[in-house]
Amino acid sequence: MDELSGVLTVVDDFVWGPVMLVLLVGTGIWLTVRLRFRTWRNLGYAIASTFSRESRNAVRGEGDIPPFSALMTALAATIGTGNIVGVATAMVSGGPGALVWMWISAAFGLSSKFSECMLAIKYREVNEKGEMSGGPMYTMKKAYKNKRLGAAMGWIFALLAVVASFGIGNMTQANSISEALHTTFLFQPAIIGIVLTILALLIIVGGIKSISKVSSVVVPLMAVFYVIAGLIVIIINYRNLPAGLYMIFSMAFSVKAVGGGLCGTITAAMMNALHYGVARGVFSNEAGMGSAAITAAAATTDHPVRQGYINMTGTFWDTIVVCTITGLCIASSGVLGMVDAKGEYVKGAALTIAAFRSALGDVGAWLVTIGIALFAFSTILGWEYHGEKAFEYLFGTHRYNMIYRVVFSLIVYVGATTSLNIVWSFSDIANALMAIPNLITLLVLSGSIAKDVDAFQPVIEAEKSARKKNRS
Repeated sequence: MDELSGVLTVVDDFVWGPVMLVLLVGTGIWLTVRLRFRTWRNLGYAIASTFSRESRNAVRGEGDIPPFSALMTALAATIGTGNIVGVATAMVSGGPGALVWMWISAAFGLSSKFSECMLAIKYREVNEKGEMSGGPMYTMKKAYKNKRLGAAMGWIFALLAVVASFGIGNMTQANSISEALHTTFLFQPAIIGIVLTILALLIIVGGIKSISKVSSVVVPLMAVFYVIAGLIVIIINYRNLPAGLYMIFSMAFSVKAVGGGLCGTITAAMMNALHYGVARGVFSNEAGMGSAAITAAAATTDHPVRQGYINMTGTFWDTIVVCTITGLCIASSGVLGMVDAKGEYVKGAALTIAAFRSALGDVGAWLVTIGIALFAFSTILGWEYHGEKAFEYLFGTHRYNMIYRVVFSLIVYVGATTSLNIVWSFSDIANALMAIPNLITLLVLSGSIAKDVDAFQPVIEAEKSARKKNRS
């Protein structure tokens, strides 16, 4: 078992190494330039569209759920432990400058997220049940001129997505909830597992409409709850904020390893900050992974580009907003660089808890624990739909979806009650490998994506003008 764990760790480090990070960020940079920075220039329009009345109601075009619900379900899968645990780990391993590289990767990740979601709607299908089915696997199958190659790539993507759904989207999340609640409140893992399994069954068995209804309420509430709590911590520690920001930016671009000040004994150079910032940022917002595109395909919309912009904002909310709150809490609290009784750096959830506790005492620890539980449970819901649609693609029919839903829900109990070191590594590898065919597809279809974006731009300009007139 130890040998297998060692092998998986080596493979995990390789697939999430420099080549993968260059491919992920490089694809985002290429698409951003190819789209003439429209994803940046239209970000305000995209955010306004997200909160519009039309986005909350399925009134324009065809689909299963409203555009806002599709975004919230996708966010349910992406806003997870990475926003709390991942940020803290990146700032310890890569220094506080890692936060800047999370922002930079997210800025280019907007284009990757936009493109994969737009293509998913463009090439989606209606299954025998009358439901929308889409995602990178359908894009690969239908968009490639070489149909055999496209079908093979789509099948590989779907298989890896199913594996990732049970691992990174299910068991590891349930395990995070169990550990957090047991550590803070001393709840027994078996009881936590039973409660989580029952809740998952009640919601997941109802399919995408049930999942989206819960996500549309839980995701905004949990995000606002966490952001407000984080802002309170930052305000209480406001005296340290300028020094914290200086530390973040200076260590992000320092060629020599530097440290000291609010980061204690941590020293890190720019390449270290870049590596951990990009890796944890991508893990958090999943831009370029292709998973969010599966949910985007269910949206009711009259144009793929319109929903692509709405789903694109998921990367903004996940990394630029939620991850930033965690990072600033840590940077302004003076806890970065703390060591535990064994003399090792405090990182992960424990570091974020220490940051909140510095301002709010034990209440801060409770808030972070509740945040982890909500974020991780929402990830289970969102990833169930991703996995289900990939499962449907593999079998070519929706008839076995209910079996997948029940099994997926029952596996939650296993995650909550079992040690998962091997599962973490295995599912992390699957998560990375499913990105490769998706990123290749985005690069191959970048010309087609650019044409669709250019064609839709006059519609955006007209809607912007109409909104200005309504305000005046």
